[in-house]
Amino acid sequence: MTPFAAYLPAEQLGLSGVLAVVTTGLYHGWRLPEITSSSTRLQAGPVWEMIEFLLNGFIFILIGLQLPEVLSALSGYSTTELIWYGGGISLAVILIRIIWVFPASYLPRLLSEKLRQRDPYPSWQHVAIVAWTGLRGMVSLAAALAIPLSGANHAPFPGRELILFLTFSVILATLVVQGLTLPMLIRWLGVKDDGSIEREECLARLKANEAALARLEEIAKSEPGKDGVLERLREEYRDRIRQLETADVGDGERRGGLFSNEYDRLAHEALRVERATLLRLRNERVINDETLRRIQHDIDLAEARLSRPRSH
Repeated sequence: MTPFAAYLPAEQLGLSGVLAVVTTGLYHGWRLPEITSSSTRLQAGPVWEMIEFLLNGFIFILIGLQLPEVLSALSGYSTTELIWYGGGISLAVILIRIIWVFPASYLPRLLSEKLRQRDPYPSWQHVAIVAWTGLRGMVSLAAALAIPLSGANHAPFPGRELILFLTFSVILATLVVQGLTLPMLIRWLGVKDDGSIEREECLARLKANEAALARLEEIAKSEPGKDGVLERLREEYRDRIRQLETADVGDGERRGGLFSNEYDRLAHEALRVERATLLRLRNERVINDETLRRIQHDIDLAEARLSRPRSH
C-alpha cells in the first residue's frame, strides 16, 4: 500500500505522484533492513523479482499498444518532423546527463574536504560510464502516462500525444544506443573491476563477526554455566573470522572472492551428499516429506550463499 499512500496525496496536492513514489521508495529501501524480519526478506526477494519482471514486460507491451494510437493522433506532423523531434529530444537527454554528471561528481568534493577524505575523486573513466548509463524506461513512461487526458475545462490535454511519442523515442534511443554501446565503452575506457566491492564486503563481514564474538564473550562473563553452548558459537565465529582475515580479495584476475575455489568445491560436494542422503531417507520412509522440506530448505540456503552472483 505504500506506493498508493505516497501517490494519491501528492496528486491531490497538485504535485508529482510519480516523483513522490520514487522518493518514498528510496526512503523505504534505506529503512527496509531495519523494519523487516529475516523470513520476510527471504520470501520477498523472489516475489519482488518476479513482480518487477512482469511489470517491465507489461510496460513494453503497453508501449506497443499505445504507439499506434499515438501516431494516428499525430497525423498533423510529418514523419520527418517526428523523427527530428524524437532524435533531438533524445540527444538533448543524453547530452544533458553527461554535462550534469561530471560537475555533480567533482564539484561537491572540491567544496568539501570531509567528503574528499571519505570518498576521494573518482577517475574520469568511471564518471563517463555513469554519465552514459542514463537509460530511460518505466519511470519516464509512468510520468508521461500520468498526464491527464483532459484539462480543467474538459478539453483534451494539449500535446499529450506528442509528449508520449517523445517519451517512447527517448526510451528506445537510450535502450538501443546507450544500452548496446555500454560494453564497448567500458572496454574502450579500459575500466576493470578493482575488487572494491569484495574488499568492502569482506571488511563488513569481518566487523560484524568480530562484534558478534565480542558480545558472546560478554555473555560468557555475565551468564556463567553456559560454557558448552557458548564455546560452540564462539568457535564458529572464530572460524569465520579466520576465513575472512585470510580471504583473497586482491585486484584483477587474482581475486578469488571471500572463500577459495577449493572451499567452494568441497562445500558444494558436502551439500550434495547431504541432499542425496535426505532423499534416500525419504525414499526409505525413514523421514516424511515435511521433514525433508524443512532440512532441504536449510541446505538450499547454504548452497545459495555459496552460489550467489559475484559483482563484475
